[in-house]
Amino acid sequence: MTAPVIKELALHYPGVQLTVVSRQLFAPFFSGIPGLRFHPFQPKDKHKGFFGLLKLFMELRKLDITAVADLHNNLRSRILGLLFFLFGVKTIRVDKARAEKKELTRKVNKVLNALTPITERYALVFAKLGYPFRLSHQLADQQPQQLTAALTELTGNHQNKKWIGVSPFAQHLQKVYPLPKMEKVLLQLAALGHRLFVFGGGAQEEQIAATWAGLHSNITSVIGKVNLEEELALISNLDLMLSMDSSGMHLASLKGIPVVSVWGATHPYAGFLGYGQSIGDAVQTDLYCRPCSVYGNIPCYRGDFACMNNLSETIVINTIINKLNHGQTTDHHQAR
Repeated sequence: MTAPVIKELALHYPGVQLTVVSRQLFAPFFSGIPGLRFHPFQPKDKHKGFFGLLKLFMELRKLDITAVADLHNNLRSRILGLLFFLFGVKTIRVDKARAEKKELTRKVNKVLNALTPITERYALVFAKLGYPFRLSHQLADQQPQQLTAALTELTGNHQNKKWIGVSPFAQHLQKVYPLPKMEKVLLQLAALGHRLFVFGGGAQEEQIAATWAGLHSNITSVIGKVNLEEELALISNLDLMLSMDSSGMHLASLKGIPVVSVWGATHPYAGFLGYGQSIGDAVQTDLYCRPCSVYGNIPCYRGDFACMNNLSETIVINTIINKLNHGQTTDHHQAR
């Protein structure tokens, strides 16, 4: 979610040299941003532990860094920021609004208000460093990327079918639409003639997606078959992405693709809706207990996982069809 903010910053301040420090895996998220260089962080070997952070600091010192925007605000980034601060470099950390999130997710006296989006909090960091700008909160207007021959062999030609990406998995189960229900959604969309591509990672997810792909010729799993750059290229060719509150939503946002998102234990009010996406395209069940966590890492205290189990497949399917046919959706909350 930092990438679209940094891209807009670069457009407002074209003369500023930007250095993104993150894991090498994430470098493709920032490709094409003018005036940006990517410095890989290797926490498992080269930059492991405190002395590894010192080594990273010395590497960055050679790049003539004049200001530090800490968009992570964890122990490592705070140590790195402190080192820069001790050498007179202005450092600003993002405010994660931990107290407000506790009010949003607590069981008793829940305060169900929309928090400031995390992207706005990122932009505020840059403003405090002397680079104020207004975020557009619009999906970037991007042309579909050219697919490689190997990828085209996997996908086939676009022809007259709508291409729908499906990102049905998440790091935490409380954010995952029950897989039997998701299977029904996929099969009905495939039966309507749409072309579906299932995204994810890991051996278990790959096996599940392969099973779905075997049920209908319009369903293809790309798990384990493409790298991140190829995945982003394919996403740029989609008409729509169906995603949980997970990385699939944010990858689609990077490529300017609209997302119908499904929410369970978490809620868009926590500030993590995909950049440029509409809350009107978020499918969710209105329950007194939602959200029960910010990241979906806390088991359902009710024990029935009603936020997902009671969410109708028909509502998910109709939301997607309406979005494909009309480019807009209306109200996709399902009452308890």
